[in-house]
Amino acid sequence: MTHKFDVNNKNKLDNPKRREMLPIEKIFKIIGLRQGEHIADVGCGIGFFSIPAGKAIGENGVVYALDVEPSMIEETEHRIKESGLNNVKTAVTQEYDLKIKEDTVSLALICTVLHEVEDKIRFITETDRILKDNGRIAIIEWIKRETDWGPPVNHRVGSDELQKLLEECKFKDITVKELNEYFYVIMAEK
Repeated sequence: MTHKFDVNNKNKLDNPKRREMLPIEKIFKIIGLRQGEHIADVGCGIGFFSIPAGKAIGENGVVYALDVEPSMIEETEHRIKESGLNNVKTAVTQEYDLKIKEDTVSLALICTVLHEVEDKIRFITETDRILKDNGRIAIIEWIKRETDWGPPVNHRVGSDELQKLLEECKFKDITVKELNEYFYVIMAEK
C-alpha cells in the first residue's frame, strides 16, 4: 500500500521548511532547465515548481502543471493568475493518463510523487510517452532513511530501486545526486 498525501494539508507544500529543503534555483540548475523548454510538472501540487519554472523558461516555453487532485489544480491556477504568467497550463490528470499528447515535452519533473504511486513502471511508462526523443526525466524523491520530515521510510523509494525501474523502462544516462539530507535527484534520458 502506498502513502498518499492528504490534500487537506496542502499548506505544507509551501512553507519556509519546504523551501529550504527543496531549493528551487539549485534544483533547476541540477536538472538543466532551459529557456524556451516545454516541460511537465507531474504531480504539481500547488504549483511549487510550476510557477518558478514558467518564469525561468520564459515566454517561449510552456509548463504543463499536472495533478490528479482538482483542488491542487485550482490552487495552482489561482497562483498562476496572481503571477501573471501565460505559459503555465494546467490539467487534472489520472495517475496513469497524463492527458497531454505524446512527444510534447523535453523535460518531465516529478517531485515527491513516485513513492505515492502503486504501479511505478506504468507511471514511468506514461511519463515516457509524453517525452520527446532524447527528452529528460528528473525525479526528486525522499532519501530512504528516517528523517524528521516526510513519509514513513517503508513508503519511500530508494535511489537504487528507482534507477533499476528507469533502466527497466529503457531510460539511459541515469545519474543520481543527493540534494541534501532529505532528498535525492535522479536524472535520465529517453
